[in-house]
Amino acid sequence: MPWTKDDYPDSLKNFMAPVRNKAVEIANALLEDGYEEGRAISIATAQAKEWGEHHHKQIHKKRRSGSK
Repeated sequence: MPWTKDDYPDSLKNFMAPVRNKAVEIANALLEDGYEEGRAISIATAQAKEWGEHHHKQIHKKRRSGSK
């Protein structure tokens, strides 16, 4: 099932939008290439983090104070 910027795996919910959107883009491409969903998410997450670091993007949302 392809994901969108509004409908994406729960594991991406704490990423900033640009990094999350990149992960969705990568994961959808991997699905089209025949990867299983779990593997596509895993690879896309790692590659999106790397992309964010190289483009000086904030990767994760900041936690609210008092949150654990």
